[in-house]
Amino acid sequence: MKPEDLRLNVGGQAVLEGVMMRSPHAMAIAVRRPDGSVVLKDEAYHSLAERYPVLKRPFLRGPVILIEAMVTGVKALTFSAQAALQEEDDQGDEPLGWGSIALTLGGAFLMAFLFFGFLPHWLSGKAGYLVGRSLTPADFTFHVIDGIIKATFLVLYIWGISFFPDIRRVFEYHGAEHKTICTFEAGEELTVAKAKQHPTAHARCGTSFILVVLLVSILIFTVFFPLFPALTHRGLANNLLQVVIKVGLMFPIAAPSYEIIRWGGKHSRHPLAQVFLWPGLATQRLTALEPDDSQLEVALEALKAVLAREQLPEANGQLSVEESHCAACRP
Repeated sequence: MKPEDLRLNVGGQAVLEGVMMRSPHAMAIAVRRPDGSVVLKDEAYHSLAERYPVLKRPFLRGPVILIEAMVTGVKALTFSAQAALQEEDDQGDEPLGWGSIALTLGGAFLMAFLFFGFLPHWLSGKAGYLVGRSLTPADFTFHVIDGIIKATFLVLYIWGISFFPDIRRVFEYHGAEHKTICTFEAGEELTVAKAKQHPTAHARCGTSFILVVLLVSILIFTVFFPLFPALTHRGLANNLLQVVIKVGLMFPIAAPSYEIIRWGGKHSRHPLAQVFLWPGLATQRLTALEPDDSQLEVALEALKAVLAREQLPEANGQLSVEESHCAACRP
């Protein structure tokens, strides 16, 4: 593999019984169906940064990448759900409709808002009774407690859902995604045998990004809220407004957070990078589990499809999934 090829930035996401891979100009989703076959959908990808080069600049690219990751993530999850359940649909069951998908995603976002937004914020204010003084968003201590509660809730949530077999398999596909990307970045042949030799953790993982966002948000919130005293009043309605403002600030917070993750991925041996990335790498012990060979095969198919779209010669002729089956899913 040529050195210039290794600079191709490839990321991914685990989905239901599969993996989505994305490069600057391509996206592919490979899903293992209940009958054991693999369905592959690959298509050209055009990011906003390609159309508007100014968005490639540092501190502008982070929010754009976050929005695009959310959009492509929902798209990949929708496709994987449809593909994974297609066998049941063929047997006469009601297919998974867009209304059901929208309701499920809406419920998930609402639960996330309540349990990872409003509840930690409300509890942080109540924690003032423990420290012997009133706490509001104007206090640094308030945001530190808020961050600790959020991190605790997040780890407990991940640990809890990992006991569900279907979620555990998603976490295993997450490990397969990381191993596959590590194999590519090492310039090695894209085979199951090579991928198995790599770790399940990756510095640029979304888990690491979430925890870096959590750390950066403590600093941003500590600076922002004292500038607007009217926003720091106590009360249930004010708490709700404050959380809504926090959600809106997530996109500006994504800017420095992305730069930290990007820098950390390039300088993973730097002591400061290890400090920032350690919480995410540690949490990946829960979210990126050891995959089996069949899961690695699916992740490799998604990556090879992306590389073929990018016209890297190393990918040509390596797609081992049935071409007639995969071609039907291509645009």
